[in-house]
Amino acid sequence: MPVFRRLLPLALCGCLGGPLPLAWAGPTDVACARDVLVANSMQRQALDQLEQAGGDPADQCRVWRRHVETMRRVASVYGRCLSGAERNARLDQVQGSEKEFSGLIKGRCKGF
Repeated sequence: MPVFRRLLPLALCGCLGGPLPLAWAGPTDVACARDVLVANSMQRQALDQLEQAGGDPADQCRVWRRHVETMRRVASVYGRCLSGAERNARLDQVQGSEKEFSGLIKGRCKGF
C-alpha cells in the first residue's frame, strides 16, 4: 500500500466532519471569517489531491510538496484567526500533517 494511502487517515482526522464551530479572534472580524472558510477549503482540496495522487514517485512528491505549502498557509490563518482550544487543535492538526509530509519529502523525494 503506498505510504500516502496509509497516512491519509491521519491527514483527514477531523477535517471533513462538516461545518465546524469557529472560535474567532474577534466576533466581528469578517476578514478572519472569510479567511478561515478559504483555509478550510484549501485544506480539503489538499487532502483530495493526496487521495488522488498516483503511484508515480515524481507525482507523489509534487503533491506532497504542494500539501506542505498548503498546510503552512492554513496554519498561518488558523494561528491568526482562531483562539482557544479550537486554535490549538487545528494548529496541531495542520502542523502535524506538514511535519509528517515534510519528512516523507526528505526521505523519498531526492531527485524528484
